[in-house]
Amino acid sequence: MRNSQSVRAEKRAPRPPGAKAAPERRQTPRVPEPAGRPRGGRTGWVSAPSALAHRARTRLRRAWDRPLTGYYLVAGSAALIAGLGLVMVFSSSQIQALRSGLPATYFLRRQIMFAVIGAALALPAARMPMKAHRWLAYPLLAGSVLLMALVQVPGLGRTVNGNTNWLDLGGPFVLQPSEFAKVAFVVWGADLLARKQQHKLLGQWKHLLVPLVPGALLLLGLMMLGGDMGTAVILCAVLFGLLWLTGAPLRLFVAALTGTALLATVLIMTAPHRVSRFACLGATDPGPNDQCWQVVHGLYALSTGGLFGNGIGASVEKWGQLPEPHTDFIFAVTGEELGLFGTLSVLALFAALFAGGLRIATRRSDPFVRLAAGSVVTWLAVQAFINLGGVLGLVPIAGVPLPLFSYGGSSLIATLYAVGLLLAAARSEPAVRKALEGRGRRVRSALLPRRAGRRR
Repeated sequence: MRNSQSVRAEKRAPRPPGAKAAPERRQTPRVPEPAGRPRGGRTGWVSAPSALAHRARTRLRRAWDRPLTGYYLVAGSAALIAGLGLVMVFSSSQIQALRSGLPATYFLRRQIMFAVIGAALALPAARMPMKAHRWLAYPLLAGSVLLMALVQVPGLGRTVNGNTNWLDLGGPFVLQPSEFAKVAFVVWGADLLARKQQHKLLGQWKHLLVPLVPGALLLLGLMMLGGDMGTAVILCAVLFGLLWLTGAPLRLFVAALTGTALLATVLIMTAPHRVSRFACLGATDPGPNDQCWQVVHGLYALSTGGLFGNGIGASVEKWGQLPEPHTDFIFAVTGEELGLFGTLSVLALFAALFAGGLRIATRRSDPFVRLAAGSVVTWLAVQAFINLGGVLGLVPIAGVPLPLFSYGGSSLIATLYAVGLLLAAARSEPAVRKALEGRGRRVRSALLPRRAGRRR
């Protein structure tokens, strides 16, 4: 190795004749960096708030891209909505139960029973393979049509508020078959269109519309025989959602919406009680004969809640002023007792449920999974919009419950099964199934005690 003296001697060696001198290196003075402002790579200076925002967006994107994000969003938000719904059902129904000579916990006990039945259906449905759900498509549709036809048989159907939509099972037990018809149509329609898409038949009009539209018209006719226009509107939305997800041409939607609007106008104009509901849009006064009483008192309940509400059980409107406080107008009682914070929390939970469902639908290329998940989200979103819009006076009151939140056994059981269907669609993805199996092994290893080593 050369020592330092030889290196310095080489540097001092004279240049050969004709060689140019190397340019001198000039050191540019370094400008001190301002305190509190980190350097931002090639883009120069980046402020601290921008860096924090970029870091937050990166973390949110990573969390959103994880396999279990959609699964946990659907399961967690549905459980929280149902749990908060039980609290609000008890708070909003106890006065009405006492006025009817029933125990204060009457409606709560029944809602808990319905929740247990719905959970007993949702948990196996969430673990069933999607092929098993497809096998149930035609039995579910046939059973729904049969039950809806039995509603129109004298002595079996029960009429409430002018609508004959309930099947009398004896005693206090009644069933609303139209709620289960929505589930049946979702599974049957998704299976039908998925089979035709696999055979590349959806490019023809007859295969796109038949027998999907005739099946929907059969269910709609049975619903309208009982006067259940609210559920009929939701079923129409599910039909349009299936066609949209399939890629139907835009002119089909224009023609269908035009025909639906004309038919709805005829049905509304021929029923005075439906005309009165449209007259209450944006009403701030009960009007003649108190026809807008429910809408106005729903707004009174929301307006008196303030920021954090009057407290659980402290609603004034539920003391006979607000009709149906535990079913159609439970959101108004929630606003009065939990305030703006409570109502926004409920809306945030529904937004998380819909976002998780859409994420499940968009991550799979399987046509049945995509159609089933997308139509379930369409059903729940439209039903929530109709209920909340009726409470706020933005749309006519349609008599549909808030999904997973309002009192109603048939609605809660059918909706919990739909949530189970969404979870099954999420579990059909290999990455989700593998992640769930890994989580299960870690939980079992943490809970089970370790066995001590045995001496041989």
